[in-house]
Amino acid sequence: MPHATSLRRAPVQRRSAERLARILDACADLLDEVGYDDLSTRAVAQRAAVPIGSVYRFFGNKRQMVDALAQRNLERYSERVTQRLRTAGDGGWREAMDAVLDEYLEMKRTAPGFSLVDFGNQIPVGARTEPNHRVADRLTELLSGYLGREPDEELRRVFLIAVETADTLVHLAFRVAPEGDPKIIQEMREMLRAYLARVLD
Repeated sequence: MPHATSLRRAPVQRRSAERLARILDACADLLDEVGYDDLSTRAVAQRAAVPIGSVYRFFGNKRQMVDALAQRNLERYSERVTQRLRTAGDGGWREAMDAVLDEYLEMKRTAPGFSLVDFGNQIPVGARTEPNHRVADRLTELLSGYLGREPDEELRRVFLIAVETADTLVHLAFRVAPEGDPKIIQEMREMLRAYLARVLD
């Protein structure tokens, strides 16, 4: 569920939380079908089978709704990476990097609306911290313990550079091929490993 600060009103009851989830699911589906420019709060309400007032209870406009979807994507991504690291062997930072990258690629291929929104990089969704900074902060928080490193500014800077690099190259891979060009993805993995080895080995 998106952080409460991204919502006009945070859901209190379970029924309200379920309604918010349906609204965001409908938003994600419609983004894939019609794109951001043709997305409307009315269409989202119809798809979610809720009154239009329910949408406006949570969001002032479609930008806020897409921002909440981006935040939910980041939460789901973090959960998936965390779960994968729990079952990972003792592969060190290389295995952690593969988990981070593989889960992102999987969401890119399968999560509704993700190819347009991901964590907020594709569509301008308001004046706030840049999405890649949020992702780097989250990865620093998630991986510092796994790596046995302090979550300090150096580690955050390293992850920010890695995230910015991966973001650019993943989007290139998906422009070249619908499922992501495997050769570009492999080049990206090798580039990231070479960079991270300087700091994490």
